Amino acid sequence: MPYWRNSFSTGYINPKDQKLDVTSSQSSEIVSLLSAGTFFGALTAAPMADMLGRRLGMVASTGVFTIGVILQTAATAIPLFVAGRFFAGFGVGLISAIIPLYQSETAPKWIRGAVVGCYQLAITIGLLIAAIVDNATKDRNDTGSYRIPIAVQFAWAIILVVGMLILPETPRFFIKQGKNQNAARSLSRLRRLDVDHPALIEELAEIQANHEYELSLGKSTYIDCFKGTIGKRLATGCLLQALQQLTGVNFIFYYGTSFFANSGISNGFIVTVITNVVNVCSTFPGLYLVEKWGRRPLLLFGAIGMFVCQMIIASVGTALPGSNVANKVLIAFVCFYIYFFASSWGPVAWVVTGELFPLKSRAKCLSMTTASNWLLNWAIAYSTPYMVNSGPGNANLQSKVFFVWGGFCLICALFVWAMIYETKGLSLEQVDELYGKCTKAWKSKGFRPTISFAEVQEVRGSVSGAGGRHMSLADIEADVGRKKSVVGDGGFMNGEKPYEV
Repeated sequence: MPYWRNSFSTGYINPKDQKLDVTSSQSSEIVSLLSAGTFFGALTAAPMADMLGRRLGMVASTGVFTIGVILQTAATAIPLFVAGRFFAGFGVGLISAIIPLYQSETAPKWIRGAVVGCYQLAITIGLLIAAIVDNATKDRNDTGSYRIPIAVQFAWAIILVVGMLILPETPRFFIKQGKNQNAARSLSRLRRLDVDHPALIEELAEIQANHEYELSLGKSTYIDCFKGTIGKRLATGCLLQALQQLTGVNFIFYYGTSFFANSGISNGFIVTVITNVVNVCSTFPGLYLVEKWGRRPLLLFGAIGMFVCQMIIASVGTALPGSNVANKVLIAFVCFYIYFFASSWGPVAWVVTGELFPLKSRAKCLSMTTASNWLLNWAIAYSTPYMVNSGPGNANLQSKVFFVWGGFCLICALFVWAMIYETKGLSLEQVDELYGKCTKAWKSKGFRPTISFAEVQEVRGSVSGAGGRHMSLADIEADVGRKKSVVGDGGFMNGEKPYEV
């Protein structure tokens, strides 16, 4: 955008075209401060979602985002523009933590992965629209060259607010607040069943029993989020979101235009539009495969595919810099890489983190996992110009930077094998049972729920004193099995055993 460069430059002359521009440090500041805002916004999402609710929390978050958009639209110099970036980022951070929380708490288990994955689909569609609008306005010789792309964001803020005024609050939030009748009405509306339907009563009873069970094990403070199985799940979620960023995907979407131009590709904007189209189209297979294959296989598939593409891009770009062959390979394998990311790590990282945590600490833990995503997003956005660009103080890696991203993709594959549990087809309450009984991620595929939390509460209530509170799920399961075998209703008969790890 020549007009934006002329308007916001503080006098720096770009040596490549001898025109006014912003410096590498200013570029890093402008790009990365949005990510810094998202980090603090994500951390603030937990108290907001627990105090206002998931629904009104999103409405309030959109208001913060709108303030940031107004400041950016009105800006004519870097200071106000950067302030707008921070507030817009703060709103995005709030929204990015609360939306997957809302989706995971409302969707039925058989399509929960696809529903939460649609969050990533919406992101890819937004990136595509942004690339198209940027390409259409970049040559304007007036403030519309940057104000139009920024102001378009008002439309999505309005859509989100109107949608949240129509949709109900999540039944799990009402259970957390002790408002069981409101929870029944909310779940009835979401499932399109009468409040006295047996299936709805059973689901609501399981949600309530699970929440009571989790509260009986301990409090839900921030410190408690780092203890026991919740701490293990929090570490898994934070590492998953951090590694999603370290695959290098936002290098393509933040700096793709300038990187392609520096690589000798004449129209970097067009290539960016192409990569965004690939990003959108490739997300659809992921929405299907997350329920067909499961979480673990799809994440492994994506990590290995991304690793291969990154190594090819880095090798060819380093061996044949600036050649036509290298440029064609670069574009082709960037598109292949985006396919592997968009069909796996893009949507599934949000799916997994939305499923990991018990109700009592879900908002807190999800806000911290989302904050880890934005923290790495900020670090990559800030460091990339120094890593890739030439000139004093810069590493001038160019295509070699893909060796770095490829190395992290290999780490991603190892992480999935060791840490990611398979949660396909399980309710959020059954995920708690999975973590309570299965100690190894690679054994989780064979897990089958064998006990409901309504039964857990019944058994614990029948045991007096602290003994009932301190019974493990395995002990309770064995007790329920013995009772079922006595009445002959299909319990653990003829030497059968509960799930073993």
